[in-house]
Amino acid sequence: MHSTIFDTPVVNTMLRGLSRVILRAAGWKVEGELPAHAAKSVLIAAPHTSNWDLPFTLMLAFSLRLRVYWMGKASLFRMPFGGAMRWLGGIPVNRSQSNNLVAMSAQALKDADGPMQLVVPPEGTRGKTRHWKTGCYHIAREAGVPIVLAYVDYGRKVGGLGPVFQTTGDVDQDMAAIKAFYAPIKGKNPHQFET
Repeated sequence: MHSTIFDTPVVNTMLRGLSRVILRAAGWKVEGELPAHAAKSVLIAAPHTSNWDLPFTLMLAFSLRLRVYWMGKASLFRMPFGGAMRWLGGIPVNRSQSNNLVAMSAQALKDADGPMQLVVPPEGTRGKTRHWKTGCYHIAREAGVPIVLAYVDYGRKVGGLGPVFQTTGDVDQDMAAIKAFYAPIKGKNPHQFET
């Protein structure tokens, strides 16, 4: 995977401190920590209802000392912002093409030297949707890594890492259990989020 802001020691340290100050000043709390056995993992990013989710996710990642990569729609990576988005850990996803993203993502997790957390929004969009995509589940399963239930709860002004979830192979049952965790969590635009 490409180098990111999370691999840049001085900048990473400064942004960790700045993120903590901004979150605290805005009244936000950070919860949880990444267990050692989940150093390589898929982080579910839900609910995803606003453009504000990315800055909050990045501040939480700095605060929690994570090394995240996140998937975003390809249009975010056009000039002039493409380089900056990649440096922030972004991976462009062209939703109009079938490109075996699950296999490529799973292989990247397997090949990563050291910790790597891949952030995937199961809704696939910040707009209202009733159906969650299961790519995050299949990436974790194929890579042999756990899923960490990450969240940004605008209702309580709390963000962080919830339980670590091991896939069983029963995608319907597992996704139902994952969705149950997110049911009480409020997105920035809660009318757009349904589990």
